[in-house]
Amino acid sequence: MTRPRSPHCPGPFAAAPARHPAGSSRREVLRVGLAGFGSLTLPGLLRARAEAPAAGAAGREPTAVIMVWLPGGLSHIDSYDPKPDITSEYRGPFRTIPTAVPGLTFTELLPRQARIADRFALLRSMQQTAGGHPAGSMQMLSGDPDTRDKPKPRYPDWMTVANYLRAKEGPRANPLPRYIGVNPPLEYNGPAYLGDAYQPFVVSGDPSQPSFSVPHVGTASGRDGARLDRRVALRRQFDSLGRAIERQADFQALDHFETQAMTLLTDPHTRDAFDLSREDERTRDRYGRNAWGQQLLMCRRLVEAGVDVVTTQLSGPLCGRVGNWDDHAVNHHIFDALRYRADAYDMAVTALIEEIFERGLDRRVLVVVTGEFGRTPRIEYSPSTGEGAASAPAGTKQPGRDHWPRAYSNIWAGGGIRGGQVIGATDRRGEDVTERRCTAGDFLATVYRHLGIDAPNVTIDDLNGRPTPVVDHGRAIAELSA
Repeated sequence: MTRPRSPHCPGPFAAAPARHPAGSSRREVLRVGLAGFGSLTLPGLLRARAEAPAAGAAGREPTAVIMVWLPGGLSHIDSYDPKPDITSEYRGPFRTIPTAVPGLTFTELLPRQARIADRFALLRSMQQTAGGHPAGSMQMLSGDPDTRDKPKPRYPDWMTVANYLRAKEGPRANPLPRYIGVNPPLEYNGPAYLGDAYQPFVVSGDPSQPSFSVPHVGTASGRDGARLDRRVALRRQFDSLGRAIERQADFQALDHFETQAMTLLTDPHTRDAFDLSREDERTRDRYGRNAWGQQLLMCRRLVEAGVDVVTTQLSGPLCGRVGNWDDHAVNHHIFDALRYRADAYDMAVTALIEEIFERGLDRRVLVVVTGEFGRTPRIEYSPSTGEGAASAPAGTKQPGRDHWPRAYSNIWAGGGIRGGQVIGATDRRGEDVTERRCTAGDFLATVYRHLGIDAPNVTIDDLNGRPTPVVDHGRAIAELSA
């Protein structure tokens, strides 16, 4: 079975996990095993799902991706694709400003990114077909063309696919996981039939706070390590009794998880990658002394340290009252919300892109900044449901923009991509793509290509053993090739 190729023909859902004779699924067995291991070690290790990073396939440069996710969707009209000549029904209050690329303008919310626009490519013709947050996120992150919102994904997201495929290349000495999420987007994506062992090692909390730390990484003593070795050996002896009736791959994944957890505990070098105090104070200031700035700084540190995939989500208090970019009028006064978060967003993204180039990472590391869709070009007005940052008191009519998957923008930097490009275009109101339409499948194929994954020709077996393409309805965007 291959993935459905049309949103109008979604096809069957992935089959449910096979059941253990005692009534529990393989996933439940894994969960019990992981929980047992966690109870014997230290809290927080259950986040260590990915193996230690491996070198790339022979002869391939060890590439990496940082994805900065904007949950809810940034208004393209008020940022990267302004339409200053449209009527007030559509046009926001922000003036346009020139950029480093002749003829290209942004809104005044992004002065720093405007100054470095020659360092990144702007894709103005992104499009997908799902209007809800779950389905839109699943289209962008896993390639699922279904337009229906589902409680959990049926296909693995590109991050876990990359983690899984690179794990197949074999281990390397680097003790850090291949895939790390720094306050990552986890609500509408996941490993699906790949299993929990390929989820990210999650770093949560506000890294700008003096009290921030990543618990237990690189802190175990020699005695702790020896005790862990004994307990893991005992657990493996016990679990070997069930291997005849459970899939061998599941237990291999669990063994990989345990090996990584041990390494994260006992290798002192793992702690350094997460330690922002090792950065120059001016560098920390450059990103912004707030959660978003320090998240992106940590992302840069992690890819430098050899992590293959790093994801981070810009959400929480810096977004305003409801903690995301979902700027309906009932949630936010959209223009106040954009002003509220613009400086932190502009500063952090600019610093990350600049440092990728300044530190010689610009061919190896790809940075992509996107959300699941844009916002409606036409402004709507509704009563606020509650007062808070960037929202008037309840009952106050205020402006907002709704979901808009038909046309939106994202930016791409590094990865050997030629900067200063503007790819695609939208119509005079920003409602529809008029030039170089790019789909979620194209987005995924482009990311996979940078990671050395030949997406159209790679399949992974689902829970029924059927080979399923990692993405079968997209082509890598030629303008975004090295």
